[in-house]
Amino acid sequence: MAEPRHRYSTVSLTLHWGLALLVVLQIVLITIYEGYDASDDPMAGTYIGLHKSVGLTILVLTLARLLWRIFNPAIPLPDATPRWQKIIARSSHVLFYILLIGLPLGGWAASSAAGRAIEWFGLFTWPGLPVPLDRDLAKTFITAHGTGVKVLYVLIGLHVLGALKHHFVNRDNVLHRMLPFIRRRP
Repeated sequence: MAEPRHRYSTVSLTLHWGLALLVVLQIVLITIYEGYDASDDPMAGTYIGLHKSVGLTILVLTLARLLWRIFNPAIPLPDATPRWQKIIARSSHVLFYILLIGLPLGGWAASSAAGRAIEWFGLFTWPGLPVPLDRDLAKTFITAHGTGVKVLYVLIGLHVLGALKHHFVNRDNVLHRMLPFIRRRP
C-alpha cells in the first residue's frame, strides 16, 4: 500500500497560492479603479483592463487546477474531523471552483454584452462571448458579478478561519499540507 501523502504537490501548491495572489490582486485593482472617475481619467481604463486580464487568467488557471485535482485528489481530512465539517469543507471547495470560474465568465459576458473588447495584458484581443449586444444585459451580468464577489469574500474568510482552527485549535497537520514553511506535527 502506498505511503499516505502529507503535503500537496508542487503543482497543487503553486496553483493554490498563485490563484490566491491573483484574487488579492483583483481586489487591489478594482479598489484602485473605483477610486478613479472613469469618465475623466484614462488610468481608470488601465486598471479595469488589468482587472479583466487577471480575471481571465484566473479562469484559465482555475480550469487547470480543476483538471489537476481530478487526476490528483485532495488529501483526506484527519479521521477525527466530524463528518459535518468534512461536508462543509468539500462544499466550500466546490463553491470556490464555481466562483473562480463563474466570476471571470460573468465579467467576460458583461464586457461582451457591452461591446467592449478585452485586451489580454495588451498582447491580444480576447474573443467576446456570443451574447447579444445589450447594455441592460451587461448591467445584469455586472450585478451578478458583484454579488458573487461578496460571496467569495465570505468564503475566503471562512476558508482562512477553518485553516487557522485546524492549526491552533485542532493542532493537526491540515495547514502544514498547504504551507511549506510549517513543520509537520508528529
